Parts: sequence; C-alpha cells; structure tokens
Amino acid sequence: MSNYTKQNRRSFLSKAALAGAGVMAAPMLSMSTYGQGLIDAKERTPQASAPSDLKITDIKCGYSGGGLFVKIHTNQDIWGCGEGVDAVAGTYYLVKRLGAQLKGQSPLNPNRLAEQLRKGAFFGGAQSGMFVAVLTAIEAALWDLTGKALGLPVYQLLGGKFRDKCRVYCDTELYTARNPVPEDYAKAARGAVDRGYTAVKFDIDDARDPNKFDRWNWTASNAELERMFSAIAAVRKEVGPHIDICVDMHGRYDGTTGRKVAKMMEPLNLMWLEEPVPADNIDIYKTITQETSTPICAGENFYLAYGYTRLLSEAGIDIVMPDLQKCGGLGEGQRIANLANLYYVPFSPHMVGSFLGAMATAHVCASVPNFHILEWQTLSDTEPKWKEIVTYDKPFIEKGFLTVSDKPGIGVEINEEGLKKYAVKDVPFFE
Repeated sequence: MSNYTKQNRRSFLSKAALAGAGVMAAPMLSMSTYGQGLIDAKERTPQASAPSDLKITDIKCGYSGGGLFVKIHTNQDIWGCGEGVDAVAGTYYLVKRLGAQLKGQSPLNPNRLAEQLRKGAFFGGAQSGMFVAVLTAIEAALWDLTGKALGLPVYQLLGGKFRDKCRVYCDTELYTARNPVPEDYAKAARGAVDRGYTAVKFDIDDARDPNKFDRWNWTASNAELERMFSAIAAVRKEVGPHIDICVDMHGRYDGTTGRKVAKMMEPLNLMWLEEPVPADNIDIYKTITQETSTPICAGENFYLAYGYTRLLSEAGIDIVMPDLQKCGGLGEGQRIANLANLYYVPFSPHMVGSFLGAMATAHVCASVPNFHILEWQTLSDTEPKWKEIVTYDKPFIEKGFLTVSDKPGIGVEINEEGLKKYAVKDVPFFE
C-alpha cells in the first residue's frame, strides 16, 4: 500500500474513532485510549474505510489524438484517472458540464454517479456516441479514485479476480503500410510472434485497393477477395496452426461481401472475423454468423449494456468485443461481460487507448469468468509516446500477457508533462 493511502486511511480512521467514542465509549475508557486501540486494530487488519468528508472538487481533462484523459480531484489530495476514445473530439465543455454536476459529492459511488449523469441527460444524447464516451472516461476515473481512497485495486471493488494476468493479441497495424503484399503480412506476424505474442490481428479492408471498381461501393470484387485471402493465408503459413489469427473488416462492407469472406476464411481457422458489416444491422450479423464456421466478432461500436441485448439473445455474434473506453465505463463493461456469459459468449474487449485504458480494461477482464483475450496495439511497443503519457513502473506486456496491477485504483497514472507534448492544439489542457 502506498504511503499516501496509509496516511489518508489513518486520518479517516482517527476521525471515525473520535466520532464513535463520543457516543459509545464506556466511562472507564478514555477518548484517546479508545481511539488509538481502534486505529491500531484497523491498521493490523486489511479493511477498507471511507472518509465521510471525501468530496469531488474539480474535474480536469486533456486531449491527445483520439483520446480524452480525465482527472477527478478531491479535497483529500487524491485523484482518479480515466480515459475515453473515438467519440470524444470536441467534447471539452461536455466534460466540464458533467464535472460541475459531480462537484461536492463523494466519489465513492461510481455506479450511482454514472447513473445520475446518464439519467440526467436522457434527452441530451445519453444513449450512445459522444455523451457515453465522455461518461466512460469520468466513470473510470471514479473507480480509480475509489480504489485509491479505500486502498484497493479496481478488480477487488468489482468483486475480485479470476486471473492475475490477461492474454493479449497484437494488432500489427499493418494498415499503416500502403498496398502491403502477402509477404508483408507474414513478416509482421513473425515479428509479433517472436516478441512473445500468441495471437495477431490484421485488417483486410482497404479503401486504396487498386482492385476496387468504385471508391464508394463496398461490395468486394473478386480481385479484392483474392487479395484478402492471400494475405491471411501467408500469415497462417508463416506462424503455423497454433497461433491465433484475427481479421478485421472495420464494418465497411455489405452483407454479400461479409458472407463471402467469412466462408472463404474457413480453411484458415481464424480466431474471429471482426465487424464484416456495420454495427447498425443485427439481422445481417445473424445471417453471416449462422452461415459460417468462422467465429464472428463485433461490439466495439455498440454502447451501454442494452446495446448488446439483441446481439446476444438472437445469436448475432460468436464473440463480443465492447470498447471499455467508450461503451459506458468499467461497471458497464462488467455488466456486458456478465450478460454475454449468460449466452456462453466469450468477452474479448476492443482496446485502442493508452496503457491507462488497457489496465483499466484488464481489471474488468480479471473480474469476469468469460474473458477471452484483450487487444493491444503494436505501436504501443515501439513508439515513445505511449510510455511518455502515463506513469507505470513495470513492463507493459510480457510474453503476450498483461499483468493486472495490485495497486490501489487502476494502478496507472496520467503523466501530464508527457501528455502535453502530444496535446490537441487550441484545446484547454487540464485547466
């Protein structure tokens, strides 16, 4: 336990002991003796005690690329960190507006406070998109703050853990290359496996494919289909039968192409085919899923637990992948995982955030039985930015696994100085 947690806990318990002594102390027991005995007992016994006067004083934020980073400050000199992604551009004033509603309240009720913000904006866009993405960052920061105040890691607040570490797959991000050939795919896969990963992911959608007949139509031509298959076949040949391969289509194609690709990929034994069609038509997902033995994965563009009900109850997918930096938060992520577990569907979260987001997600992954695998970006291994914007004293990933932090809260801090180097221009930065 950190020094600041011990000090804050001693201060909180001292106040609690003095208050209790005024009502319950026996005549022969002095105030100081009673209070000290209680404090000593509490220090010897692992127990969470919350201060009645812990209050939110401010919420500040900064933006970097597609990420929103939030800090919730309190009157006890402790804070919580959270992250949102994708649907967060231009949301500075939404963060400030929601933060103003939390000022003066205890942060130790993350579920209640998240519900307060969401239900309070029923007509303000609280069903999906930007509102939920911002709420997600704030909600995660509340969990982090609660864990720090109580001296407990987030997974413990969520009910404990099933595992100490989470398997991750390496998104090779080969889409950054222009017109890669099968040999490029094989080389990228080999590089990831040599670094200890047991699962890799490749994107096969490409708006720049010279074989496209129409830039705006996403019905794949035969030449496009051949390109897709040849690329992933080269990966399978390179890594052998035991390395898992994920393939992402980013929801760009139509039902006809999605069905063809799912069937075409069957001999390659994929771990999954991700988002072959957009997220807005569950009936097409059902058709594709039921026609192929290739597992179909989706969920990063659905919001809140209710967004997954039909997808799961009508067997629209085989694997669910909510993004816990935009789906509604860590509590909501656990509810989605538990809902999926009722249908025996694996929980494999999407993750394109920083290591703060990855670790926050890992706490949820540790807390549910049906966790499968977590996304990790290969550029997070190589670009200095990702280590500069957070504070963490251990390796991020080791041999394809992320070890869940046992520190109070999430266990990863925002490094404001590092993040400032990459801050979005002309947007207030933690002001």
